[in-house]
Formats: sequence, structure tokens, C-alpha cells
Amino acid sequence: MTEPATAPHAARARPIWLTRNVKVLCGVSFLQDAASELLYPILPIFLTVVLGAPPAAVGAIEGLAEGAASITKVAAGRLADRFARRPLIGAGYGLAAVGKLLIALATAWPLVLVARVTDRLGKGLRGAPRDALLVEGVPNGQRGKVFGLHRAADTAGAVVGPLVGLVLYEALDHRLRPLFWIAVIPAVASVALVGAVRDPRSRRTTHGTPTKAARTPWRSLPRPYWRVLGVLLAFNLVNFPDALLLLRAHDLGLSTAGVVGAYAVYNLAYAALSYPAGALSDRLPRSLVFSAGLVFFSIGYLGLGLIHAPWAVFVVLPLYGGFAACTDGVGKAWISTLVPDRQQGTAQGLYQGATGAAVFLAGVWAGLAWGADGHLPLLISGGIALALAIVLPTAVRSRTAAP
Repeated sequence: MTEPATAPHAARARPIWLTRNVKVLCGVSFLQDAASELLYPILPIFLTVVLGAPPAAVGAIEGLAEGAASITKVAAGRLADRFARRPLIGAGYGLAAVGKLLIALATAWPLVLVARVTDRLGKGLRGAPRDALLVEGVPNGQRGKVFGLHRAADTAGAVVGPLVGLVLYEALDHRLRPLFWIAVIPAVASVALVGAVRDPRSRRTTHGTPTKAARTPWRSLPRPYWRVLGVLLAFNLVNFPDALLLLRAHDLGLSTAGVVGAYAVYNLAYAALSYPAGALSDRLPRSLVFSAGLVFFSIGYLGLGLIHAPWAVFVVLPLYGGFAACTDGVGKAWISTLVPDRQQGTAQGLYQGATGAAVFLAGVWAGLAWGADGHLPLLISGGIALALAIVLPTAVRSRTAAP
């Protein structure tokens, strides 16, 4: 009589890429994004209608916040390759919770600037260490699935958050400020869940004499990495913060509830497509999947720049969700396969920091060029992205680095 193969069979049944850290960090990101996106779609309206900020201030706030995050991402990536990663992740999510608390306390838009910078500093601090732990022990050919699933979980929070916010907005008699207080709750819960993350680096020493590559981490990154980084950096110079897209939706005539609903639909498309896009990038060249995302980006921006009917926002934004699904996780997976495992934090931090700086510049120029309705910067960005989508597959070649 043979014994049933229970535990060994179960172990074999679990995909090798679906590690404990992937599952835990998916939960952490879900909670944090539910908190962030509960307030994000109403923040431009809160700034302009309640606090009296001009549209240029909305772009500047988001751009400066992303710029601050960019600097932190570079530093955090370097630290993630030398020290324990879990404390960096926990501190990052903690700062994000503090930022949401400051927004709830804001009575003037400059305090919202401080709050958003604090929030984004937290994002910058946690991003590279988290992404390095996500691919710990995962083969290059399965990393698209890892980042695709993580993006799906993260964005599922971005679906739940606005929908909860919409229900509460109606239940609270269209008062915005109580929503900011409620957003603090899942943000704090995400910080607590970080304690379940396993960090192999915390169990081994990180001291000793650094190698030449460790002393000059950027110089030792391989040439294909720099080529891909350059192209992606150029694109993000026209990728301004989504807060301005939501302001455009409001300018087209959508109510506050309509803006929140449209944003939830966008995130639903993003969440639904993230894992399939990531899995597809494990089978096709990632440059090709990323290019498809740029086509969706162009459709979203050109569409928002050309439409005049409020209902059309609910058609354009879900298509724009295809952009995020095909570029966010896919871009991180792409970067992760271009460098050795010992440089994951440095590579991810520099990539996320440099592209975040580009988004900062995009937010500034788009806010200044916004005018009465914002259609001009939308059309400019949409046209440039379409051109990049055509040339990207031939401009770079996907190569992987030995772990």
C-alpha cells in the first residue's frame, strides 16, 4: 500500500515563481494602493475646488512629489544591495501612511505638497528593495509573471479604493475631508503586514570590504541596461502624472463621483490586464509588449485631448489602462533580466528614480502648458508616444544577464 503524495505533490504543484514574498508583498501593495487610490482621484478636485489651488499647482505638486521620490529611489536601490531590505520596505510604507494623515489635516494646498512629497518619499524608499525581494530566487524567464501578478494585486487595490471612496462620498453627503481620514486605516494595515516578509539578507552579514563593482555600482551595470534605460527615460518625459488626466475628465463635465467612477474603470482594466501582459512578456520580447503599451498610452492621451463628451471618458480611460498593464510590471521585469541578481536593487532604483525624475519634468511642463482645458499637452504627448511605439522594438534588444 503506497502513501498518498500529499506534501511533496503540493510543493511541486506550486509554481516556482509564486514565492512567500510574492504573496505577502501582493497583499501589502493591495492595502496601500486601496488607501492611495481612495483619495487620489478626488485630490485634484480637493486642491482646486476646496483649497483654491490653480491647475498649474496640481501638476507642480505631483511633479515635485515624483521628483522627490526619484532621488530616494536611487539611494534606496543602492542600500537594498548592501543591507537588509525589509526595514527599508517597512519605513517606505510607513512614510506613505504619514503622508495620507497630513492630507487629512491640510487646510491650504502647500501642506498637500508636503504630504504628497512625504508619501512619494515613502514610495521611493520601498520600491527598489521590494522589487528586489520579489524576484529573489525566481528565474529570468518567469519574472514577467511575478511583476504582472504584483501589479494586478496592487491595482486591484486601486479598483477597490475608488469604489469604496465613491460609496462613502455619497454616504457622507459629498464631504471630501472624511475620506482622507478613512484612507489612513488600510495604509497603516499595509505597514503591519510587512512584518510577514522574509528577507534572506537580514540573516547574513552585509559588511566587509566592498569590491570595485560595489564602490562604483552604476559603472558596472551592463550596456544593454543603459540602452533600455535611455529609451524608457525618453518616453517618461511625456508621461505626466495621472492627476492631470483626472482634472481633464472633470473639465469635460464629469462630476466628482463621475471622475472617481471613471478612474475605477481605468484601474479595473489595468488590474485585469497586468498578469496576462506580464505572462506574455515571458514568451515574447518585452520590448514588443512595452511598445503595445505605448500604443494604448497614445490612444488614451489623444482620446482625452480630442473628445468633448463626458461619457467618452469611460471609453478612453479603460483603453489607457492597457498602457499601464503593458509597461509598469513589464518594464520592471525587463530591467530585472538585464542585470545580475547582486545588482537588482541598484538597477531597479536607478531605473525607477530616473523615470520618476522624467515624470517630474513632464508634470511641470504639462501643468504650465495646460491652458483652459489641457488638450494641447495631451495631444503632444500622445503623438510622441505613438512614434516611440514604432521605433522601440528596433531601438533596443532584449538581452538577459547571468544571475
